[in-house]
Amino acid sequence: MTDESRAQSSGIHPRPVVGRLPKYAAGKPPVAVEGLESFKLSSNENPLGPVPAVMDVLRGNVDIHRYPDTSSTALRNALADFLDIPATDVVTGAGSLGALNQILAAFAGQNDDGTPDEVVYAWRSFEAYPICVGLAGAASVQVPLKADGTHDLPAMAAAVTANTKVLLLCTPNNPTGPVLHTAETEEFIRSVRSDVVIVIDEAYQEFVRDEEVVDGIAMYRKYPNVVVLRTFSKAHGLAGLRVGYSVSQPELTQYLRAAATPFAVSGIAEQAAVASLANYDQVVERVQSLVDERDRVTAGLAALGWDVPDAQGNFVWLNLGPDTPEFAALADAHGLSVRAFGSEGVRVSIGEVEANTRFLEICASYTKAPRRS
Repeated sequence: MTDESRAQSSGIHPRPVVGRLPKYAAGKPPVAVEGLESFKLSSNENPLGPVPAVMDVLRGNVDIHRYPDTSSTALRNALADFLDIPATDVVTGAGSLGALNQILAAFAGQNDDGTPDEVVYAWRSFEAYPICVGLAGAASVQVPLKADGTHDLPAMAAAVTANTKVLLLCTPNNPTGPVLHTAETEEFIRSVRSDVVIVIDEAYQEFVRDEEVVDGIAMYRKYPNVVVLRTFSKAHGLAGLRVGYSVSQPELTQYLRAAATPFAVSGIAEQAAVASLANYDQVVERVQSLVDERDRVTAGLAALGWDVPDAQGNFVWLNLGPDTPEFAALADAHGLSVRAFGSEGVRVSIGEVEANTRFLEICASYTKAPRRS
């Protein structure tokens, strides 16, 4: 008997919303293929790992029997110096996803009369958004992306109603890759009611090379209803330690601190993040090597005549539609795990040089190129 059937036979049922939630599908590990080294390109992980100073922290940490500083004071102070902002404007969380859950817990859910607040975001975007929104008790309002994989900001503004409490902007957008630009984002912010919380999710901002990209920190300084999400999971290579943060003005941080999960960031994770910031020049070098690989991959795809959105994260998006499962299976057969999204498309993380080269070889042999949606 499965766990689910045992629970049903006992008469135990979850909240109705749980049954309606989409299931989060983490990136699969690669299939072992005889004669080939397998690579995982399905989770947007940094294949280079953290800088050496972080490894020294991990090896030397002996106080795991102690609770961490629930306010992550050392990390918030380090971020204050790094970003030139007040430390009180930083609220840490278990990755940017944990920080997002704190935002939703504070500002969007179910009201006393039973009506849900609305959270507007582009779709397809980060797979966890509808799960987080649903568990918060709020209602998702998904606005389709444009054909080039970018946010349709006018349509998102039009989707705002009296019930809208939060807007999510993912830049670069995961899984499609393009960024939001400064002028269009400011116009969008000004077009929305000032009592709507606008979240700028910048999980991949270190990989961006588009000079017109919006800077979330600049927007937070200018607009009191803007919250910025960032993480140490991607560029810093700390995905397994779960450390991220939000930045917002005191009008919002007072509520985010109230909604924050106690001890969400472990002491080890905090020390590792501080060490990574202290050696940011090495982080930049590692990120640039991945950007160089990303550019090699996108140039190779362009040479094949493949139409892919502008890739500004550490991944590329193949809009393969109904051919998605077939391509994912082909990659599996060649020792590469990629992230397939139903019959929409495939996201491929930038990985080791050999993995990226093999990915391009697979694409060169595949006859059904991506298309605009």
